[in-house]
Amino acid sequence: MIARLTARQEWQFFSVLPRADRVLAWVWWGILVLRGLLPALFAIAMGVLVGAVERGEDLGRPLALVGVVFVLMQVLAPVHQALGANLGDRTAAWLYDELTTATVRPPGMGHLENPELTNDLTMARDFDLGISGPPLSLSMDFMAGQMVAMVAGLASAVILTQYAWWAPIVLAGAWLSTHWLLRESAVWRDRENEEVREAQRHADYTYRLAVDPPAAKELRLFGLSSWTIDRFRERRRRLFDLRWEATRLRERPVLWSLLIVLTANALVFWSMANAAADGTLNLDRLVTFAMAAIGTSSIAFGGLSWALDGAAAPTAAVLRLRAAMAPAGHLPSGSVSPEGRPAREIRFRDVSFAYPATGELVLEGLDLTIPAGSSMAIVGQNGAGKTTLAKLLCRLYDPQGGVIEVDGIDVRDFDLDAWRERVTAVFQDFIRYELPLRDNVAPAGAPDEVVRAALEEAGAANLADLHTILAKGYAGGTDLSGGQWQRVALARALASVHLGAGVVLLDEPTAQLDVRGEAEIFNRILASTRHTTTILISHRFSTVRHADRICVIEHGRVVELGSHEELMAAGGRYRTTFELQASRFGADGGAEEGESLDALA
Repeated sequence: MIARLTARQEWQFFSVLPRADRVLAWVWWGILVLRGLLPALFAIAMGVLVGAVERGEDLGRPLALVGVVFVLMQVLAPVHQALGANLGDRTAAWLYDELTTATVRPPGMGHLENPELTNDLTMARDFDLGISGPPLSLSMDFMAGQMVAMVAGLASAVILTQYAWWAPIVLAGAWLSTHWLLRESAVWRDRENEEVREAQRHADYTYRLAVDPPAAKELRLFGLSSWTIDRFRERRRRLFDLRWEATRLRERPVLWSLLIVLTANALVFWSMANAAADGTLNLDRLVTFAMAAIGTSSIAFGGLSWALDGAAAPTAAVLRLRAAMAPAGHLPSGSVSPEGRPAREIRFRDVSFAYPATGELVLEGLDLTIPAGSSMAIVGQNGAGKTTLAKLLCRLYDPQGGVIEVDGIDVRDFDLDAWRERVTAVFQDFIRYELPLRDNVAPAGAPDEVVRAALEEAGAANLADLHTILAKGYAGGTDLSGGQWQRVALARALASVHLGAGVVLLDEPTAQLDVRGEAEIFNRILASTRHTTTILISHRFSTVRHADRICVIEHGRVVELGSHEELMAAGGRYRTTFELQASRFGADGGAEEGESLDALA
């Protein structure tokens, strides 16, 4: 039973509070209990005051007692609210810290592309933004009010035992029965089930489309503004409907609850009236017990509120992610130093790989040798496994079959961090840091001369001053075009070469440049990486023709391999696609910026 209790989301949430701030959490709990006891103390104080009036005694102390309790009831509520808001902010910060650690610390990235973790990740990422419910700083006050009511009801029931042993049992039992009868309306049970979470995910995605800048151009260009608004309203309405269905009151349980509560209260108050009438219950005790009987009704309004559910579900999600992400993104690290490698070759030997989410093989028995210090271009239709090959070489994943060798050493035997220092890459979805140009080129730091040399080699020497922030939202900041950003990303890779990287991976590095700019940049890359092993993934054959060797991948296997001249002479798929692109580009290379053709399918 204890195991079941500690496994509940609510227990997990409350266990997180002292981890966020131990002192603040205990103070919050202490004031909560005190606030819950004050209504019962007020009932006693009122009884003492009435008794003093009835007996003609001095009223100073009874009035002082009533005043102190009353003032505490008024003062502690706003104090508790302020403490709860602070504790809520600290708890949210703790949860975000845990989530950040859980997502960033694993050396691989399988945990970030696992659909089984997507719903938890979505809930945990946005829970305190006010999208799916009030922020935790506000929810704490709702939760405190509900639990104060529960404590007040139980404390009043204890006082009522001094009247008759059965009275609190009848009243408390009646009010507690309402919780059981209305259990189907329990928000802590089904407001955050899988169906609701899925609806939340769809609603949040549509919301992001509406408010995030990257989607703004296409929404307006294609006239999708009304569609986005309607879709958001539809998905959010679906979410509200599911939550209402989970929390709405059922008619029959409500009727039974009313009947039980009315009967119990009628019985207790009828008994008190009889006792007062026959003189066995004095007026002061009648006032105290009557107020206690009324206070016992607070039990009906206390307990686990919807606000607790909204906070407990993402807390549990963060704790699940913390446990699940580490093994999902785990990659073992070896101890061999990769310093100076590759000196001879990189070899993919019978490599097979499938993403854990699908199980479908992306690479199957792939064999490929890349001589050290040479340039290798990899081409193929979308989904052939080109980018996957790059991820494996960076050790973002490990293959399920076969081995990747560097100078005959399994890449898994290398120290992981040291190997990644030997590899640099430009991916299609490279990061645009809202940081100064210097930090965009060398995020981990580098001398200014290295940064300037890398920008020069990438054709971006006069782009901006090194301390200029590359975002317009900052004072003195500026924004860059797609092609300029791509040059910055290339400079980032070239700076790593200056700092010792020996393998350069370029995944569509010039997709946003025109053909002339692409040719210029690629010539610069080859000149700057002539002593390193360069792997280029591209759809533009006007670019890949300059590589020492070209590899055509299809269905996860190498189907053609050779130099440009050799593949053209072979008359296979490479030649077909090259001639198709050449006919579009024309003799002057005048294709549109970003245009590419893929006839490999």
